[in-house]
Amino acid sequence: MFQATVVKWILLYLVISPTLFIICLSDVHSTNLLAAKRKRMSDRVRKMFYHAYDNYMMYAFPHDELKPLTRTFTDSLSELGNLKLEHLPQQYNGSALTLIESLSSLAILGNHTEFEKAIIWLSENLSFDVDARINLFECNIRVLGGLVSAHILATDSTNRLVQGIYKNQLLDLAEDLGRRFLPAFNTPTGLPYAWLNLKHGVIADETTETSTSGCGSLILEMGALSRLTGDPRFETAALRALRKLWSMRSSLNLLGTTLDVATGEWIEYSSGIGAGVDSFYEYLMKAYVLFGRDEIWKMFQSAYIAVQKYFRHGPWYHEADMRTGIATYWQLTSLQAFWPGLQVLVGDIEAANSSHREFFKVWKKYGVLPERYLLDHQMLHPTEKYYPLRPELAESTFYLYQATKDPWYMEVGESIMNSLNAHTRVKGGFASIRDVTTMQLEDHQHSFFLAETCKYLYLLFDDSFLLNQNYIFTTEGHPLPVRSNWHEKLPGAYNLRNGSSIKNGEQIKRTSAMSLQVCPASMIQHESNERRLESACHIPDTRADHRCFSEDDCGFDANTCKRRSCSMAGYCGLWSII
Repeated sequence: MFQATVVKWILLYLVISPTLFIICLSDVHSTNLLAAKRKRMSDRVRKMFYHAYDNYMMYAFPHDELKPLTRTFTDSLSELGNLKLEHLPQQYNGSALTLIESLSSLAILGNHTEFEKAIIWLSENLSFDVDARINLFECNIRVLGGLVSAHILATDSTNRLVQGIYKNQLLDLAEDLGRRFLPAFNTPTGLPYAWLNLKHGVIADETTETSTSGCGSLILEMGALSRLTGDPRFETAALRALRKLWSMRSSLNLLGTTLDVATGEWIEYSSGIGAGVDSFYEYLMKAYVLFGRDEIWKMFQSAYIAVQKYFRHGPWYHEADMRTGIATYWQLTSLQAFWPGLQVLVGDIEAANSSHREFFKVWKKYGVLPERYLLDHQMLHPTEKYYPLRPELAESTFYLYQATKDPWYMEVGESIMNSLNAHTRVKGGFASIRDVTTMQLEDHQHSFFLAETCKYLYLLFDDSFLLNQNYIFTTEGHPLPVRSNWHEKLPGAYNLRNGSSIKNGEQIKRTSAMSLQVCPASMIQHESNERRLESACHIPDTRADHRCFSEDDCGFDANTCKRRSCSMAGYCGLWSII
């Protein structure tokens, strides 16, 4: 009997072990195939970057941006970009904008030689002492951010610069530029002018109109500059503007799109998460991560919940009046595609994935993402049919892959890459698309194509740059390291197993993951059964069957972040909106 049992086990082992061996080999094979594909895809992105970069260096450098169809240049950073070459000031030869924007990408690609050459040229040739009127927001995110980020990367030993070659030249340039920014903040409100002259400051009769993004998206670059130089003026000015802007919010915690920096009055009351407002939300979240200021987190928490309450409609986000929350425009704008990436940082993965898939459907429909799409009519905006090589969908795809490791997002990245090569690649670089219905090209290769679009696609397939490193990427894709010595205070530690409630005297108050500043996926409700939180603002009803005896038994809706109420029949729901 014993011998028979042994024989059975031996036979069973002989049958199962080859199967297990085959399964193991299959897993190894799949892993190897995935790694090989990622290598192929990253190599393709690398070629895209250098096709754009090399053509810029050959035909446009040291001017701002490349015109790839005619293989000439444009100085787009300032109003001088509208002048012909013979009309430019003699001392003006461009700010080498695309070169500055490419610095962090060169470092991420591991091209230490070109990174070093670029630093040397900028150190010897770049000057901001020019009579040029520039846009503060654009110059901040592109030039100041590019210089600050590149300085940090240049002082990183992994970039293997020749010893003694770098002596903080980029930081010196950034500090000089930052000082030239400061006159823009000399307003009655502390909100900065949108435009200023690099040589003469704010000129007479300068417009006082600016956007929410324009005065609320300066804190990362200027805050980092203060931390690096020890000069608090930059961060103080940006923070004062941010505080003033937040004080202008409505009772619904919504902001408008444009305002007057002299009076502090709103000009445009309608807003959403797209153009004119987008990076304001982004910088609240990222500034908290970078600097650890609780007041900034409280701003972001209130603003984020308000967006979910008043702008969200299923997977889409419309625009609304900041005073009433009533919808104004039902439209998708390409800049909105950054939002799923921001939601990944919050921990709202399901909502991020839902919106991302809708953006990708529109991309697939047209081959690229049009600048504006009318949701209520399911059609393109009649005049805004262009695609200027924007990075936002690639950015969100990168963040979602990092959060989920779902290979589907790599397929999305491959599709984006294929579209760019099929529709925008020309002999002289990559051209913008004037009309997505005809794929007619426009003679402009924006600097953000190298700073962001190529970078996020590359990081999607090769994230080795991020190994053992924590970075926050600015709205222009420039990486800034998360350093404990930059933090006002280090994050607290939470017991995630029972973090869904906090004691307040004799009462226990249930709270959300966002209130506890933790990822929703890490929190489990321990009441009648285990229920995961579906979003950062989600607070489940007390009972799994949604029965209630009072309002305290009802939680907050996962999608809209609205408070659920107890009906007369004794069930929790969003009864107030039915």
